Amino acid sequence: MDPLKFKLTIAYDGTAYAGWQVQKTGTGVQEKVEAALARFFPSAPRVHSSSRTDTGVHALGMVAHFEVPRAEFKVEARRLVLALNSQLPPDVRVMSATRAAKDFHARFQAQGKQYRYFVWNHTAMNPLLRATAWHVPRPLDLKALRRAAPLFVGRHDFQSFAANPGYAKATTVRNLTRCDVKHGGPLLTFTLEGDGFLYKMCRGIVGTLVQVGLGKFPPEEITAMLAQRDRRVAGMTAPAQGLVLWRVFYRKGSMKHEA
Repeated sequence: MDPLKFKLTIAYDGTAYAGWQVQKTGTGVQEKVEAALARFFPSAPRVHSSSRTDTGVHALGMVAHFEVPRAEFKVEARRLVLALNSQLPPDVRVMSATRAAKDFHARFQAQGKQYRYFVWNHTAMNPLLRATAWHVPRPLDLKALRRAAPLFVGRHDFQSFAANPGYAKATTVRNLTRCDVKHGGPLLTFTLEGDGFLYKMCRGIVGTLVQVGLGKFPPEEITAMLAQRDRRVAGMTAPAQGLVLWRVFYRKGSMKHEA
């Protein structure tokens, strides 16, 4: 008999975690979710995620899936969210749990992702945002930021904006469909959407854009940075705490479950 497959949408404050994945040192969010599942299912199912997040990075829309033998599933499906959250720490929450098709895969069927990065641009840091935004006390030139951000949109080699992951990548080319900056008072929101992201790529882009806003680079230099494919020519890597995996995109119908 085929096992049952479930899709989870998970949110977490990444401050206390060494990223999403199970770690040899430090605690990953995945470890907490799998421990919660093991309280209800003797097979202790593994959780397969759509993404990895780095130490200190947050998520609102992390998508993951797990499989469980039908004979073990004794929790009502509609109560699965409540059951799992009762076993999770308060900084990790399952936002939804639904049946998925047997061929659904959270990572391999993902069509794209949206990240958001938050910057508090004011002399004094908002203490309520200290764990979820980067404090940039010097005034930023928003016009320069808005000229620079669209230059990242399109299919480019993003090697100049990514950190070395410690292993060879098949390609460092990615397609960004959105890169923009909005502000409400001192809070700036950088939104990046694309088909995939390299290691610390979002933070490299945001760090460089902030330095454009501070006058370190002219907006037009982004094009040259992309062309040089050299991390040393681009700007800084923004700190982890401002970054949130906001949403993962799938084709319509790819997650419909089978009875």
